[in-house]
Amino acid sequence: METKGMTPEMEALKAKLKATWMAGDFGQIAQSYVAEAEAFVARQSLTPGVRVLDVACGTGNQSIPAARTGAKVRGMDLAPNLLVQARARAAAEGLTIEFDEGDVEQMTYADASFDVVTSMFGAMFAPRPERTAAELLRVCRPGGRIVMANWTPAGFIGQMFKITASYVPPPPDVPSPVKWGDEATVRERFANGVAELKLTPTMTVFRFPLSPGEVVEFFRLYYGPTQRAFAALEPDKQAAFRRDLERHWSEHNRATDGTTHVESEYLEVVALRA
Repeated sequence: METKGMTPEMEALKAKLKATWMAGDFGQIAQSYVAEAEAFVARQSLTPGVRVLDVACGTGNQSIPAARTGAKVRGMDLAPNLLVQARARAAAEGLTIEFDEGDVEQMTYADASFDVVTSMFGAMFAPRPERTAAELLRVCRPGGRIVMANWTPAGFIGQMFKITASYVPPPPDVPSPVKWGDEATVRERFANGVAELKLTPTMTVFRFPLSPGEVVEFFRLYYGPTQRAFAALEPDKQAAFRRDLERHWSEHNRATDGTTHVESEYLEVVALRA
């Protein structure tokens, strides 16, 4: 991971973020929105030969369906263990996808390298959003598209992040990731370099064959940010944190058969590069 030009404090934060996303097994979590990722990619109307960069690609939820269209896909992520899973998934389908370890805030790709630059629930977590926006614009060709899916502040996942932050506060000078799900903020971040901006609030569904309490334990085991939050707390605080998370999942659960069915809002961002 590039750390060129960073302060020691930022280097330490980047190392912590990398360790967080490498913790647990995000591939288990990613399976819960494979169908949503496929629908998200389908709306991008990719065609054979189009150059696509999947930023913060994780285990390949976007890269895989994008490559199925015949697009020339490259995936990039901070966490090398997730890239191992992405490569294995691509190989299992006989798809040719390049996967690179990298940082969205200082990507190594040349200017205007891609026709479509996309990120689903990924780039929004980088700590310096102004740099993220600038890099997304830089590597996208004029007339190309930047497409993002970002959790909204008021949505279910956004509120889950709020609960987590109430127990383990983030660094005070780092904007909340869910600001990328706020329409006014996105317009401000893409105020320069974009010819057209379309913002669409969109709902996705999480379905687990588990009770809400079991879903919380599933996230504690496999979702790096939740796992790290639990580990940072004393036992009494862990118990309170678990109760609040279980209450959140239970109150929004639409299933009545002992399983979990929860809907969460995200903001679909489509920016046309000027």
